[in-house]
Amino acid sequence: MIFTLVSGTLIFCPNTLHAQQSNPADTVMVKKHSPTKASIMSAVLPGLGQAYNKKYWKIPIIYAGLGAFAYFIVSNNSEYQKYKDAYNYVISGDTTWTDNDYAKKYTADQLQQSKNYYKRNKELSIILGCLWYILQIVDASVDAHFFEYDVTDDLSIRVDPMLEPQKQFNFNGTVQGVKLTFKF
Repeated sequence: MIFTLVSGTLIFCPNTLHAQQSNPADTVMVKKHSPTKASIMSAVLPGLGQAYNKKYWKIPIIYAGLGAFAYFIVSNNSEYQKYKDAYNYVISGDTTWTDNDYAKKYTADQLQQSKNYYKRNKELSIILGCLWYILQIVDASVDAHFFEYDVTDDLSIRVDPMLEPQKQFNFNGTVQGVKLTFKF
């Protein structure tokens, strides 16, 4: 039941009135920047999480690192294969002609040492490349966490000389020092 006062007269309205329903399209939703989304995007395509975070300058650095590690993996693997083939040729005692120059230049011990050296470098390059890949995912996640972090422009530190009167231990004078003032 609703009573309404119109020009001094109280009017009774038996029909119930409902409040206006809001349309979901009319409401404004604040979209939160998601660290999970940034991490997943970076895991799917390196650098995509940085683009989501609007840190476009990091994308060339990520791909330069991935390219460098890919180069080291491929070149170390190539040398490893050459030394491995030469080592197998020398160990087998085969006397047929081979196009591998390493088999003619080095002894079996030198070939084995070089083979192990390039194998270790290849494996190390793979591990470091994987760490670089994981690091760019972590970077995207951390950047997304700090995306909406408000840093005021009034962050400062001041260093000033200080003269303070001192009246302790029967010492009447001033103490000189440095005063640090943090403003945040």
